[in-house]
Amino acid sequence: MRYSTTPHHKKIIKPWGYEVIFTPENGDHVGKLLFVNAGKRLSLQYHDEKEETLCLVSGRAVLWIENAEGTIENISMLVGEGYAIARMQKHRIEAVDDAMFVECSDPEKGNTVRLEDDYHRGTETDEIRTQPQRGWAS
Repeated sequence: MRYSTTPHHKKIIKPWGYEVIFTPENGDHVGKLLFVNAGKRLSLQYHDEKEETLCLVSGRAVLWIENAEGTIENISMLVGEGYAIARMQKHRIEAVDDAMFVECSDPEKGNTVRLEDDYHRGTETDEIRTQPQRGWAS
């Protein structure tokens, strides 16, 4: 890796709020800030090539997450606690109040399969990730 003193910042507007990717592109990991507006939620989804960990930084939120029996549980997230999400594990976050999260994950590749989406978006593919705002027109 080359040394760099240049900061990284890519803001993507989402229908539920926005995300800021703060790690360099093509790295071996991805770091994001997710801001979710009160009452909004991300899609019920799973990733076929990505594992991630979410940490609630501020606000109140519920994590919908598939357990070992295949049932979706609703967990009230605790500020400062990490929640690991395995590859293929169904999950969704829902903001009770305006909420900020940190997400650390594998590189974003493969598919984010959206099983339910309040905004009628389909599966996010590598191709869609190259489009402005990832194909979402706010």
